[in-house]
Amino acid sequence: MVPLIDLWLPILVSAAFVFLASAILHMALPWHRADFKKLPDEARVMEALRGFAIPPGDYLVPCAGSPADMKSPEFVDKMTTGPVMLLTVMEPGPPAMGAQLAQWFVYCLVVSFFAAYVVGRALPPADSYLHVFRFAGATAFIGYSLALWQNSIWFKRSWVTTMKSTIDGLIYGLLTAGTFGWLWPR
Repeated sequence: MVPLIDLWLPILVSAAFVFLASAILHMALPWHRADFKKLPDEARVMEALRGFAIPPGDYLVPCAGSPADMKSPEFVDKMTTGPVMLLTVMEPGPPAMGAQLAQWFVYCLVVSFFAAYVVGRALPPADSYLHVFRFAGATAFIGYSLALWQNSIWFKRSWVTTMKSTIDGLIYGLLTAGTFGWLWPR
């Protein structure tokens, strides 16, 4: 068993590697550029919605108030005639990613922390690179990837986008695994 305090360096370094890899995957490569589609007649849709001053949040259209409402003829008609959508409304303004990047780095630290917890409880100091790699990599992959599948299952997010993000998670898991194997206490 290895105490978490002894794993601060692999936690920090693996989070930094994942942060950098994600920047490359999302900004430098064309890998995620087609994840979202443009609405037909985007300007007209935006103008129509602007007048409602919809507060930031997640919306379901149409939205039934209860399971009983889902069986009503009015709701069934709305679902049948459409459009049916999940809508996330964000604050208007110029793109500013500072807060999201900070949150992403904290998330990377959290995933690395849990990888450290699992591998630190499972393996002794001076264990082999491959043993450390397997435990840290599997835990990090789970942390970065598997929860994304719920969005495709329940909310119809594109499976292609989810699989691309799962591959990203595999890359992040491998980076975490390699970092932990490299910096494992001897």
